[in-house]
Amino acid sequence: MADPEREEPHGVGREEDVKWRQATREEIYAYYAEEFPRYVDDLPDFISATGPKQYAVAFRDAHPVRTDEVPDKDFIRRDTWQTDPAGNRTTAEFSSFEEVVGFVRHPARNDPLGRSEFALADPEVLEQPDPRPDAVYYALDHWERPWVLLVDIDAKEIARERAADTVSDNVNDRDNDALLDAAGILDAEPAGYPYAFEDVDQAIEYGFEVRDIFETDFNAEETMVVYSGQGVHVYLLDTDPAHRYDEQSREVLNDLLLETYDIPIDPVVTADRRRVARLPYSLHADVCSIVQPIESPAFDVRSATPEVIDE
Repeated sequence: MADPEREEPHGVGREEDVKWRQATREEIYAYYAEEFPRYVDDLPDFISATGPKQYAVAFRDAHPVRTDEVPDKDFIRRDTWQTDPAGNRTTAEFSSFEEVVGFVRHPARNDPLGRSEFALADPEVLEQPDPRPDAVYYALDHWERPWVLLVDIDAKEIARERAADTVSDNVNDRDNDALLDAAGILDAEPAGYPYAFEDVDQAIEYGFEVRDIFETDFNAEETMVVYSGQGVHVYLLDTDPAHRYDEQSREVLNDLLLETYDIPIDPVVTADRRRVARLPYSLHADVCSIVQPIESPAFDVRSATPEVIDE
């Protein structure tokens, strides 16, 4: 295990002057072709070809579907199983995780919907490029284990709360961007983003605080903190009956974290069974960072840049 005081993340180990930016189409393709396959064996066991009920992909630019009656799509969900009218599994859509990777790399060419009129249109027919995944997600609802419990902590919310606390009440415009600008957050590194690096670092610290709460207050044995690109996801992965939280129990957990511990989580993510989460080791294309499990609050987010990113 790496030294917890100085964790080495997946990535190229960049220095602190790395400038965050949006990845290009070519860089996104190169990442999923060259780097992402190397991390597949590191994925948590519950993320498999047929475990999560869906995989989802977001695009920077909307892509047409086969029928003209449906609007172009910039976000698609694909089921991992076909089901019968009773909702029971019948036929797997992905025979292996390599097929999931193929779908991520070429979402239109390898769309599980095949020749359905609701599938993404063939780029060759359109004479336009295959869409590239700006983000890759998996469903927290699961076929083979209880609904995955995830707590989302976002640097954007931390930055907004910090701005509201620091900006004088004399500033009349309390609009989000105006507030962030008045607090100097938009000019701080990474410049132009609605948070500063200190807000991302604070999100990571909160994430490990939540992990400690899971382990001490809830006697959880299996937890995981994942750097999400602009914050963290904290997992409670125990599958015993005591940790199979229903929606009401998750609302109680949300109230505990928000009100008792004053941790700025997104309560909807925890309590909504339909939510998706960023796939570990996928690329957060808005910041050129690898989403990845981390072991220490000392994790340096500025060193999570993939090898394929050309600075």
